[in-house]
Amino acid sequence: MTAAALEPKALVKPKLPIIADQSLQGLEVSGVHFAYSGNPVLQDISLQIKEGEFVALLGPSGSGKSTLLRLLAGLAFPQYGSISWRGQPVSGPSLERGVVFQDYSLFPWMNLSQNVELAISKAHKRSSRKWRRELAKEYLDLVGLGSQTTKYPHELSGGMRQRSAIARTLALGSPVLLMDEPFGALDPVNRSKLQDLLIEVWRDAQPRKTVVFVTHDIDEALYLADRIIVLGSNPGRIIDEIELSAETPRSHASIAGSTVFAELRSRIRKRFQEDILNHIHATSVIHSPAEGI
Repeated sequence: MTAAALEPKALVKPKLPIIADQSLQGLEVSGVHFAYSGNPVLQDISLQIKEGEFVALLGPSGSGKSTLLRLLAGLAFPQYGSISWRGQPVSGPSLERGVVFQDYSLFPWMNLSQNVELAISKAHKRSSRKWRRELAKEYLDLVGLGSQTTKYPHELSGGMRQRSAIARTLALGSPVLLMDEPFGALDPVNRSKLQDLLIEVWRDAQPRKTVVFVTHDIDEALYLADRIIVLGSNPGRIIDEIELSAETPRSHASIAGSTVFAELRSRIRKRFQEDILNHIHATSVIHSPAEGI
């Protein structure tokens, strides 16, 4: 079953306010600074993510990409700057923004169906238990786990647990999907399968969800995203932005062998290298003749 087949039948979407031009709305980050215990993590981050866009936040460890995702989710707040969704400030967690974490975050005392049903009950408070169970089964079918509904998280592989977490987040019906390196711990085969599943769900959904996907893997960003925001580290800053044409055919084979993608891969690696060298130079500047002796 595809996402397109699932959405109209199973979901009763809340009425949204009329917006003159949704392409100008979406997520907006303006001049955001964030620090932990006085140590800067993000510096002057500004970006606009249109509704229905798939954006990858790509960066090495220490670039603040997961912190930025938490700010978008309303799980933390910037010291300076602002974040908004559809023109309204992000003031805390919301059903408007579903999050898939690195560690699956399934409740171990609940089976798969119960985990997904819990999310559905948050989005549809007056729904019947029978309806929630049927809808949970459809979402688990969507990620290939319809025959595993009574299994508990400890009985599943890492790939199956992550698919369950994706099903639970999709069941919320959130227009925004925030994903924090969700496939990072998986083997290459399962990783590839889940990447394909995510693309299918995103392309088939009507309207398309706005996806912000955190990764440190260049090829994963090139394969999945419409646009890549490249972050430097210490503190996290935007050092490049790459638009990928919607008409560009993408497959795992094309990412590996295409000249276009080879050039983009080289460009990103060069940006990372330049950022590291700039950081080393900045921290090794001798401020007086006696320094370093």
